[in-house]
Amino acid sequence: MKVTVLQENLTHGLNVVSRAVSPRSTLPVLANVLVATDESRLRLSATNLELGITCWIGAKIEEEGSTTVPARTFTELVSTLTDQQVEMNLSVRTQTLNVHGGSSNTDLKCIDSQEFPPMPVVDTDDGISLNVSDLREMIRQVAFAASSDEARPILTGVLFTVSGEQITMAAADGFRLSVRKAELSSPIARPISVVIPARALNELARIITDKDQSLTMHLPSGRGQVIFRMKDTELVSQLIEGSFPDYEQIIPRSSETRTVLSTSAFLKACKQAEIFAREGSNIARIHIQPGGEMKPGLVEISGQSEETGFNQTSVDASIEGKETLIAFNVRFLREVLDVITTPNVALETTKETSPGVLRPVGEDGFVHVIMPMHLGN
Repeated sequence: MKVTVLQENLTHGLNVVSRAVSPRSTLPVLANVLVATDESRLRLSATNLELGITCWIGAKIEEEGSTTVPARTFTELVSTLTDQQVEMNLSVRTQTLNVHGGSSNTDLKCIDSQEFPPMPVVDTDDGISLNVSDLREMIRQVAFAASSDEARPILTGVLFTVSGEQITMAAADGFRLSVRKAELSSPIARPISVVIPARALNELARIITDKDQSLTMHLPSGRGQVIFRMKDTELVSQLIEGSFPDYEQIIPRSSETRTVLSTSAFLKACKQAEIFAREGSNIARIHIQPGGEMKPGLVEISGQSEETGFNQTSVDASIEGKETLIAFNVRFLREVLDVITTPNVALETTKETSPGVLRPVGEDGFVHVIMPMHLGN
């Protein structure tokens, strides 16, 4: 293999794929990045056997070939090269890759590409076209609610369903639930329901920075995998097997109090309360007080710690219903308010022991359910 690439392009490609590198694998080759010529481009791939990312970059190919290079060493080296052109020349016999850029000359010990796990081949005719902007926002508003506890693997994933023209994502960790719906540009022939690891979707959202690029989702039959394909990038992930909980049963059908308040003001108040609540049990007390004829309603958000003190912030609100005192995990509140993009948010409550529901005012596609915490004294 003998190729010449731009340092900027090589750095970009390595940054994209290196997130799939396995740092603690019993297989040494999984700590490497596959570097291979692919027609007139250079293909970079990394995998940890659960997640795989491939990126294609432009290159001048003088000799075809492939090898796997230690990911961390290679990425750090390339990032320090100042010359625009990077020349790479592989000695197949010794599996040594010579990397030359400007005054820098490096020999890297590699592992034969035959030992690298094969990446799946996509049938380009069988895929679902997805809107990149919608998909990124859906991932942002849902994936954070997935569990990080491997004891219940199904909850570490996001339920991804497509029926007709509607796409739905849902994630839950036992204490909160996030559901986001959007419309496809054209209906699909058969319904789809799979559970995709939240980590894979977060990596996908990180990769798709260009809102104008096209993206297709592929579900190869019988492989238990999902593949997201873009022009120069491909992400493949194992699906999570099992039955996702019936989340529709968790969403309250009605509420006794509906409170509408500024999203930014509510978020700021929660951030302030969290400074104190995090020292204890992360409890934020939400005191909802309807106003009279001449004055607005008021929501008091407070956090307290025996070690650091007490904070309370009042936010004006439009309140329909009765006075309510309820407590939530303040981190959970802050995280959902962080992903709501509308100026105002509605908090729907029933009683102190019932879940609260947050909805962006003016957008029907997103709902978030959060379980209450014990108020204590």
